[in-house]
Amino acid sequence: MSRYFIEVAYNGAAYSGFQIQQNANTIQAEVEKALLIFFKENFSLTGSSRTDAGVHALQNYFHVDSEIDLSKNTNSYHLNAILPDDIVIKNIHAVENEAHCRFDAMSREYKYYIYQNKNPFLNDRAYFFPYRLDVPLLNEAANIIQATTDFSSFSKKNTQVNNFMCHIIKSNWLHQEDFIIYQVISNRFLRGMVKGLVGTMLQVGTRKISLEKFQQIIDKKDCSLANFAVPSHGLFLEKVAYPKKDIEKPFN
Repeated sequence: MSRYFIEVAYNGAAYSGFQIQQNANTIQAEVEKALLIFFKENFSLTGSSRTDAGVHALQNYFHVDSEIDLSKNTNSYHLNAILPDDIVIKNIHAVENEAHCRFDAMSREYKYYIYQNKNPFLNDRAYFFPYRLDVPLLNEAANIIQATTDFSSFSKKNTQVNNFMCHIIKSNWLHQEDFIIYQVISNRFLRGMVKGLVGTMLQVGTRKISLEKFQQIIDKKDCSLANFAVPSHGLFLEKVAYPKKDIEKPFN
């Protein structure tokens, strides 16, 4: 029995999230279905990072144990032929039996994309926000986020976590071509956290609230004070970073 990491990317618009759910289609359900069709065997995957309904990923991972050699060069080709067009397996490789795609992850990087000039080719993968934004002020708010450790105010209710502590490695806003992008890298993220950060910082950037009020929202540890009302389709999980031992044997 060997353990394998399965690297995937997906457009999440048609799915109710990453992790398998009852009575809803998810990325995990589609990948497990493809594995069953091709290998004629049931697989129970473990996911590295849960993404919510409608959120996209350029890189996410599953791991699975199997007596079948999943890392054969042709396997990803056949599995991708089975998978829907909005999901792709980018890589499958063998790892140490103790490697864990969730607990071994050193960091995760998200980007939230905003555009301000109407563009029909962007409306399914970025948030159209045609209002004046003070980007330097947004970056002042992002700096406050980087100095924060308790994100109780930015976690949606009914979440199953033991604590709300996160170590933010990077938090900043930047211009890139037609986009204004919020980039955040952390050791972990809470349910709805990035959308809560973006929605609340946009209130700062439009001067609806001050930086002082933003700090108060953080300090009060009350998620009802944050603004989660930004669409999921602007959010991308960009990267999951692992120790070298977990990724040093890709098959392609």
